[in-house]
Order: sequence, then C-alpha cells, then structure tokens
Amino acid sequence: MPSPVLLTQDAEEDFQELYTYIARHDSPDKADYVLEQIEKKFTALGEQPERGGCPKELQSLGICDYREIFFKPYRIIYRVYDNRVYVYLLVDGRRDMQTFLQRRLLGMR
Repeated sequence: MPSPVLLTQDAEEDFQELYTYIARHDSPDKADYVLEQIEKKFTALGEQPERGGCPKELQSLGICDYREIFFKPYRIIYRVYDNRVYVYLLVDGRRDMQTFLQRRLLGMR
C-alpha cells in the first residue's frame, strides 16, 4: 500500500510560487506541465518513499534524516516518518542550497 505524501505549508507555498513564476515568465501551459510532472514525482514517492538520497549539503553536516529526488532543475526534499512522506520543500537546485536548507530545515540564520 502506498504511503501518503503530505506537503508542509512551506512546500505548498513553494509549489504555488513555482507555478506563478513559470506562468508569468514562460506560459501557463508550461507551468501546468511542470507541476503535473512534479505531482507524478509525489505519486512515485508514495510508492517508493526510501528511493531518494540524502542531500549532499545536509550530509556534509552529518544530517541524513532528509532525502531528495529531482525533476531538474527542481529538488524535492522530504522525510519519511511513521510510514508517511512529508515534503518539506520544492526548490530550484541552482540556488545557494547550503544556506537555503540550513535556514528552512534546520532553523539556522
């Protein structure tokens, strides 16, 4: 039985902001396509939640509680807990990921 995939409020906001950005700077059709592909990734996560690897930026800090999968250039960072998949963020991987992950996941400034 697939695990439920739940988005945190931050991840939901990431998802909405991504759609708005792509629709505004490319086209609504492109935004629809990208979000459909990401939703397929969420479905696949429910079927195989342990498939992703530890983000290298967190691994360098000795933290491997989180995993990631890709829909390039986007990274989906999640955690499996109690047979549920919690998506914490959806982010363009071209960002300064070390700082972004530390701030968003670890609460460091």
